[in-house]
Amino acid sequence: MLADADPRTGYIDLRGHQVWTKEWENNGEPVVLLHGGLSKTEGFDWAVLPAVEHDHHVYAYDRTAHGHTGIRDGFYHFDFQTDEAIAFLEDVVKGPAHLIGWSDGGIISLMVAIKRPDLVKSIVAIGTNYHYDCGLSIEEGPIEISDEDKAWFEANSPDGSARLKEVIQKAFDVWKSEPNMTVEQLATITCPVLVLTGDDEPFSNHHTIDLYEALPNGRLAIVPGTSHHVIRERSDLACIMIEDFYQRPGYPMTKSPRLRAARTAELQAHLPSE
Repeated sequence: MLADADPRTGYIDLRGHQVWTKEWENNGEPVVLLHGGLSKTEGFDWAVLPAVEHDHHVYAYDRTAHGHTGIRDGFYHFDFQTDEAIAFLEDVVKGPAHLIGWSDGGIISLMVAIKRPDLVKSIVAIGTNYHYDCGLSIEEGPIEISDEDKAWFEANSPDGSARLKEVIQKAFDVWKSEPNMTVEQLATITCPVLVLTGDDEPFSNHHTIDLYEALPNGRLAIVPGTSHHVIRERSDLACIMIEDFYQRPGYPMTKSPRLRAARTAELQAHLPSE
């Protein structure tokens, strides 16, 4: 599949709701792209595709109340979005997939792996927090909507721009109390997870380290000189790290492990002696 190949786009009925999807044809393993909050697929797919388009069958969709997909009740809570992702995996992908999620998309990826580990082959969690108490500052005050965003939603969203302020307000309200995963829940995620982050995220770097260290099969990549928009700011470096992650799916066997010491010793004990 070529980088400039036209993907299939359009609406599907996902359990009674019209959801806008995008699919790039390939015979490789399935990968699902999950965009950030108050964003859309087209806001970041171009930055990730170079890492996956040649070797994977790539799917994406605009979540409820995002991008081209309209609003329905409960739309911004993470449990709702997680169930929607599970429905997409079951009904569209029809099986487990690799998940690449940015920001809210990364949160949803982790929550899917906790709730339905059978549907997740691996996760790339980009700029992702696992708990709302992460040092993230939610600004109060009147919501300002740019003319550009208003025009895009008027032209592309089934709801037009009339309810855009409502969606933004709901997002900010939810982010004050969600997500609320625990390190104990994260420890149940056994698939490989790449935590990919900027060194200047809107939440604490300590929070990112806690996320990584809670994962039994995690890897950590901090891209210097980048922010929460690391996937856009340094797509080249991010894609190299994602490609390497997929090319080496086995458990990392390093020479001087700390976090991985017990698992490394267990694996080495089963290696044939020379």
